[in-house]
Amino acid sequence: MTKKLAVSGTVIVSGAATGVDRIAHEGSGVENTIAILPSGIDIRYPSSNAGLIESIESKGLTISSFEPGFHAREWSFVVRNEIVVALGDALIVTEADIGSGSMRSVEYALTMNKRIYVLPHRLRESTATRQLLREGKAIAIDDIDSFVTHVSQKGRNAIQDTPFIAYCRNNPTYEETVGKFPGETFEAELNGTIEVRNGRVAVV
Repeated sequence: MTKKLAVSGTVIVSGAATGVDRIAHEGSGVENTIAILPSGIDIRYPSSNAGLIESIESKGLTISSFEPGFHAREWSFVVRNEIVVALGDALIVTEADIGSGSMRSVEYALTMNKRIYVLPHRLRESTATRQLLREGKAIAIDDIDSFVTHVSQKGRNAIQDTPFIAYCRNNPTYEETVGKFPGETFEAELNGTIEVRNGRVAVV
């Protein structure tokens, strides 16, 4: 999936960890990915991914909010995940159980009004993502090609955004939006281009 997203022009943001993170970085190609580290920028963590991280440093982008020499701690992974969510337009959760670290990222995504996508699973598997679907907080990726087409189209739309829509994509408060674009705000509300969620404006 990440390879198809990269071909469509989408940049993948992930945490450089083993497992799904590594698959995401490698699938997209190191030149189309951003790795957020839970350690200092000079420490390639985990060491098993040192070669991959070095390649991303050379051809893609690595980011750290920690000073050089800082070694990853349990809490720094949480900080790392928040940055991953903040930088992305949407969050894709491949699998998660109740109380897992992935659900902390979901909490950030909900707070930031980011779209959440999950992969479908069988009963008794990935209990947390199935719960998100039941509660209407996530969208299932039933067909990868359709999903990639949808996401890449949203990216092309962003390039063509008016100043008003570009402003709204940052999820400003409704009061701020009305103050800056009064006429455009009311018109966009009427035609369904935007909607207000928890006092903040979101582009539909």
